[in-house]
Amino acid sequence: MISRVVAAFLVISLLLAALLAKVFVSYLDTPLNISQEDILYEVKKGGSIGLSIRELASMDVLENPRWLLAYARVSGKGNKIITGEYLLQSALTPRTLLALLGSGKVIHYSVTIPEGWNIWQVLDQLHQQPKLIHKINSKDTKELARLLKLSQSHPEGLFFPDTYHYQKGMSDQDILRVAHKKMMAVLDEEWQKRGKSLPLKSPYETLILASIVEKETGVGYERAKIAGVFTRRMQIKMRLQTDPTVIYGLGESYRGNITRKHLKQYTPYNTYRINGLPPTPIAMPGRASIHAALHPADGDELYFVAKGDGSHYFSSSIEEHNKAVRKFQRQGRTKHYRSAPK
Repeated sequence: MISRVVAAFLVISLLLAALLAKVFVSYLDTPLNISQEDILYEVKKGGSIGLSIRELASMDVLENPRWLLAYARVSGKGNKIITGEYLLQSALTPRTLLALLGSGKVIHYSVTIPEGWNIWQVLDQLHQQPKLIHKINSKDTKELARLLKLSQSHPEGLFFPDTYHYQKGMSDQDILRVAHKKMMAVLDEEWQKRGKSLPLKSPYETLILASIVEKETGVGYERAKIAGVFTRRMQIKMRLQTDPTVIYGLGESYRGNITRKHLKQYTPYNTYRINGLPPTPIAMPGRASIHAALHPADGDELYFVAKGDGSHYFSSSIEEHNKAVRKFQRQGRTKHYRSAPK
């Protein structure tokens, strides 16, 4: 009689255990309470699987939180949880939720530094990224150079223009460190393959010339030709006389219209008044402009004038250049490369 009772008890226990196991497995594989609209959930620094389960339960996303916590502890899948933002989608189940929070597949954002932007434009762009931690609170370029431990006191031109991906919790300094490292790598790679008989004495001078080429280039196929004009001018000790350097030197006082007065005003960047290159780059050059500065096109042109469609007319003599300037000015295209020796 006792044996029958024990056997019956065991059978009932096994049936109950099987039923509970089936219910538990069904729970682990039943989609969470997520509608068609995905949910953005953040695991904050110092968070735990227990805290995440409680938070999701309070949001009515997860039912029976104790069941999932018990499963997480028994299976060991709750031991690893990675900080960051996660996108919780409608197909997610308690089982796959644990896998997601331990996968590190956090949401990534992107920010782009366009070619030809200056450092203040870059800082403004980073400041507008709400998911970044903003550690750079001023536009004091010397302070920025100190914070990033740059080799130059002015950070202009030292960050490679590209699209950078980041996740919440990263800072603007993190982006700039990556961009600086990439610029130095690209610059070194291009410097090692530089052309011969260049007037450039260092990679930094290359960066300066490349930034001028970047600002003067309207169509990509002219980069090497524009670099050739500047290279020949440097070789014969002729002033560069390029408007973008004047504009950069004027800073915030520039209002969008360059005048003869501006060309006569002395700044360390006014290449109508100084010999050779300005003291620093004037923008963030891309690889193509760096390559052009180190591989300028051959020729004898010393002048160019904008034709109004992004391209330029190149001349070898001042007479030909002045004729071209008059032609394009009559057509209402007033932007040109002034080149009369001072």
